[in-house]
Amino acid sequence: MTRILGIDPGSQRTGVGIIDVDAAGKLTHVFHGALAVAGEASFPLRLKRIFDELNDIIAAHRPDECGIERVFMARNADSALKLGQARGAAICAVVSRGIAVHEYAATEVKQAVVGTGRGDKAQVQHMVGILLGLKTPLQADAADALAIAVAHAHTRASLQRVGIPRTAWRRR
Repeated sequence: MTRILGIDPGSQRTGVGIIDVDAAGKLTHVFHGALAVAGEASFPLRLKRIFDELNDIIAAHRPDECGIERVFMARNADSALKLGQARGAAICAVVSRGIAVHEYAATEVKQAVVGTGRGDKAQVQHMVGILLGLKTPLQADAADALAIAVAHAHTRASLQRVGIPRTAWRRR
């Protein structure tokens, strides 16, 4: 059994999802949530809260691996920089616990979960619920985080079958 942490970083809300995957590829939901940090007095305090809360979640659930969404360049450079900093705080929390971090583009995640790299948020939420057998609707950021964990589970299984490292799989 491998426990996978998925993180959808955000400067106002960071999605977190944890799943277990067994040797046969069966996925089991463990935890999901969204860290709402927008209410902090300053941006550095938001980053600290992301770091601290992820550390608490990691301590409680002990994941073996982590998947995180790669930053894309938005129209607003300031937003992209803040997103990158939130992502950095999340990565630091994970690597400070000795957990390997695997990065995924949004299109890779959508391809793995929805079947097309151009799926919308509603499709991702719906398919994550189906794949994990969840009966209640998911908050968007938590659904994205679970989708990242699912994408990592599918990717690692495919790479194990093929026998190549992930770095060789990626196009640059």
